Order: sequence, then C-alpha cells, then structure tokens
Amino acid sequence: MRTKKAQPFVPTEIHVGTIRDEDGQIGILSIQTTEGLLDIALDRQAAEAIVDAIGSIRPKLETP
Repeated sequence: MRTKKAQPFVPTEIHVGTIRDEDGQIGILSIQTTEGLLDIALDRQAAEAIVDAIGSIRPKLETP
C-alpha cells in the first residue's frame, strides 16, 4: 500500500490536438510540466470525465 504521495506536477504549457486511428478520433492533451512532458490520449468518455473533474475544482479556486 502506498502511504506517501508524490508532489503534483506543475504545468507550464498545455497543447491540444486530435488524431484519427482505426477506431476514430482520439484527443491528445499534451502538458509540459516542470518534470517533463505528459501526453494523454483521450476518447470522448475520458475527455468528459476530465471536464467534469475540472468543473468540480474550478469553484474552489475562485477568490472569496
């Protein structure tokens, strides 16, 4: 069991794109971080889950 969490990566650039493969369109989310490049391939369901997650975080980031 993992007891110590790693520090989160700090994004410095974000790029988006799409590619087509034999199964259809795939979204590519490329995030340059202080530790290196993180590329994430997304289908529609994964993209919607990320949008929902960001939507739940966004209100907590607003200044009071």
